This record gives sequence, C-alpha cells and structure tokens, in this order.
Amino acid sequence: MPNPNRRFSSTRRDKRRTHYKATPQQTVECPQCGSLKLSHSACPECGYYNGRLVIEK
Repeated sequence: MPNPNRRFSSTRRDKRRTHYKATPQQTVECPQCGSLKLSHSACPECGYYNGRLVIEK
C-alpha cells in the first residue's frame, strides 16, 4: 500500500478544517407564548409544539 512520503504541514491541514466550526443554535419565537425556543422542539415555557399541547405545565 502506498503511504504519504511526508506529513501535511499545519497550514494545509488547517485550510481543510476551515469549515469545521461551531454555529449558534437556531432559536425561533413560540407562536403560543412568544418566548424563544429551539426550532423543531416543544416550547419549554408553555409546552406547545405545532399547535398542540405536548408537555403538561
């Protein structure tokens, strides 16, 4: 099996990794109570998701 003759420099390695960055979580406004919540999840304040009560508060 062929192997690399020398290792990649740190600059080349870091150029490849430029897209591996953390992004902030997407928050949206709850249509029921107006508080911020994570998208595609139930609201922690009122317990509604997609117009239905899914968590009893």
